Amino acid sequence: ICSCSPQRVKKIALGLFPVVSWLPAYRFKEWVLSDIISGINTGLVAVLQGLAFALLVNVPPSYGLYSAFFPVLVYFIFGTSRHISVGPFPVLSLMVGGVVTRLVPDDSTGNGNSTNTSAINDERVMVAASVTFLSGVVQLLLGIFQFGFIVIYLSQSLISGFTTAAAVHVLVSQLKFMFQLPVPGFNKPFGIIYTLESIFSQITKTNVADLVTSLVVLLIVFVVKEMNDRYKEKLPTPIPIELLVTVLAALISHFVNFEEKFQVAVVGKLEEGFQVPVAPDIGILQNCIGDSISIAIVGFAVAFSVAKVYSIKHDYPIDGNQDLIAFGLGNIVGGSFKGFASSTALSRSGVQESTGGKTQIAGIISSVVVLVVILAIGFLLAPLQKSVLASLALGNLKGMLMQFKEVSILWRKDKYDCV
Repeated sequence: ICSCSPQRVKKIALGLFPVVSWLPAYRFKEWVLSDIISGINTGLVAVLQGLAFALLVNVPPSYGLYSAFFPVLVYFIFGTSRHISVGPFPVLSLMVGGVVTRLVPDDSTGNGNSTNTSAINDERVMVAASVTFLSGVVQLLLGIFQFGFIVIYLSQSLISGFTTAAAVHVLVSQLKFMFQLPVPGFNKPFGIIYTLESIFSQITKTNVADLVTSLVVLLIVFVVKEMNDRYKEKLPTPIPIELLVTVLAALISHFVNFEEKFQVAVVGKLEEGFQVPVAPDIGILQNCIGDSISIAIVGFAVAFSVAKVYSIKHDYPIDGNQDLIAFGLGNIVGGSFKGFASSTALSRSGVQESTGGKTQIAGIISSVVVLVVILAIGFLLAPLQKSVLASLALGNLKGMLMQFKEVSILWRKDKYDCV
């Protein structure tokens, strides 16, 4: 016989579904406009980052939109942070991409016909979805068994070192799109060296139009992001440079017909609507258990560290174990719909908070923006160059790459922690 009192049942239910606690207390008149404005801005950034980070996973760009949609809905119900923006994160995308290229390598036969490419893409999507599903299961189990404390044992210097190293790998992995060179994936020790060797051995085959576009976009994005940081107290809202650059680049590519005139690589037709839910492939799961555990822990550690910053700033509690459950369920649902692993990106969360977001209502609004792109207007992005997406992905690495400056400080503070 269950001896749980009604009060205990209520406490457990409120703990498992935090939305039940805060939604009835939502200050509609005070917060709704801010959440709507924040959600629209965040949603636009989420769309572009979803497309860009899909390149890191080595899957078609449209699958990045699923990762920017489903986990947000799940976190709204189960999550405890009011300000983080859930969705694709470059480091996790790169980790999933490593599994994808290991299990489904590039076509070595040289037979690049559309049928063969489509079959490879389907396999890669299935690998990404399966490893995401398994990482979600790992996170869910860690949350259920109250292992949220593990983040305490991951020092900030360890997380910074890992994300900085991953940022370097992200940088190198995007060079092939900037130069538009056929560089295979090297998922082995010193793979980054082999990648650079492959790029430089083919440097004379560079598509100049893609390279020039990439450099111009990078310059604009870095300059405007620096302005956003420097004048954030004076600006009512950060300049949405990713959106402006994307719209302008897509329009120019369309009207000048870059694809035919300069043979640039473009996003192409995005798949409309949602994929039918799939079960993970057991054969794939057996080959990526270790990877899934790593993805689960890194994804949670990064998300929790960002959530903690905002919880301290705005003075409200967060629950690590409950967030593990939220991210776990989000990745299980996202993986079932062929999305890839989600966490949170500091830049996107910064947009959500700095544009006035008060609660995860802003997250729901952002998911509506993503939904509109998935169902209705994705075709407008077809002429967008992949080199632009690569540049946008690199533009979001500034914070992680700047962590190199912390090495000297850490060395003076704690040599063991630095090493």
